[in-house]
Amino acid sequence: MKKLLFGASIIFLASCNNDMSSVNDQTAESENTQQIAGKRTCPSDVMREKILNSDPAARARVEAIEQYTERHLNDIKVGKVLADGTVEIPVVFNVIYNTSTQNVSDARLQSQIDILNQDYAGTNSNIGNTPAEFVPVKAGDTKIRFRLAKTVRKQSSVTSWNPDENKMKSATTGIAATSPDNYLNIWIVNNMTGGTLGYAYYPGTISAALDGVVLAAPYVGTGSGTSAPYNLGRTATHEVGHYLNLPHLWGSTDTGCQTDYSNDTPVSPGPNYGVPTYPLNRVCGGVSRSQIFMNYMDYVDDKAMCMFTANQKQRMQAVVAASGPRSGLRLY
Repeated sequence: MKKLLFGASIIFLASCNNDMSSVNDQTAESENTQQIAGKRTCPSDVMREKILNSDPAARARVEAIEQYTERHLNDIKVGKVLADGTVEIPVVFNVIYNTSTQNVSDARLQSQIDILNQDYAGTNSNIGNTPAEFVPVKAGDTKIRFRLAKTVRKQSSVTSWNPDENKMKSATTGIAATSPDNYLNIWIVNNMTGGTLGYAYYPGTISAALDGVVLAAPYVGTGSGTSAPYNLGRTATHEVGHYLNLPHLWGSTDTGCQTDYSNDTPVSPGPNYGVPTYPLNRVCGGVSRSQIFMNYMDYVDDKAMCMFTANQKQRMQAVVAASGPRSGLRLY
C-alpha cells in the first residue's frame, strides 16, 4: 500500500515531450531522469521546483487539496457519490497558429472531444487490451464528460513557444483564458521548445489566468496533420488527467518508486515507453512486478494507452465534486 506523502513530494506541473520515435521498450532499472532519445519524456521537475521554491502559498494549497482528496476518497468508500453521477466539463479551445496548415480544423477539435469522452467513459475501442491482472482495478466510466463550448483562433508570428513562459495565455502574445474557474481552457500552439507535446497545471498550483492545458498541434485529435506515434489524441487524455490531479504513475520525479496517491496502481520505478509487451516486470523496493503501462498516466505510445484505475477515478471525482478545487466546472 502506498503511503500518502505531503510537502516536497507533491507534484505541481506536468509537461510531456516527444521526439517522434515508437519503440517497444522494457527500460533497464538503471535509467534515470536524463532525456532518452526516441521516447516520450516529461521535464516537469524543473517547472515544479520553480513553484515549490518561490511560492509557499502554492505548496500550502496543494497540500490542502491532497488532504481534502484523501478525506473525499474515504467518503466514497462508504458510499458517498456526486448527486448526478456525472460532471460535464465545458472546454474552450484557444488555437494559436503561425501558418494556415497549423490552424487545427474544427473536425480535429471535435475528434479530440470525442476521444476525451470515450477515454473517460471507458468506451474507447482498445479498452479490451487491459490485461486480466488489471481488469479488477479498471475504472470503466469515470463519470466525467467534456463538451466543446467555444473555439477562439488567433494567428501569431511566433514559431515556437516556451512552456516556461506561458506567453500563449496572454491577450497580447496569445489568447487570454475564458473564465478559467468555469471552463477547461486548452491552448493549442503550432510548436513548443524541446519537442514538448503538452503540459498542464495541477489544481491549486497557479493563478487562474494561467490555469489549463497546453497541447502542440500535431498531437491534437486524429486525422490529417497529426504525428505518429502520438496521433490518437491521448496527449490530451494524459494532460487533462494532470489537470484533474492525477500524477504520473512513478510519483514526483523520474527516479520513481514514489507514490502517485492511487493504491491500485503498482509502484513504478519510472516511465515506460513505446508499445511494451505484457507482462513488463520492473523493480521497486526489491519487489519485481508487472507495470500498468497501459494506463493513461504513463509515457507509452497513444495506441498502447487504454485505461484509468478505480482510485484514479475517485481522485478526479474529488476534484470536480461540489466542494472540490475545480467545483466551478460544474456551473455550466
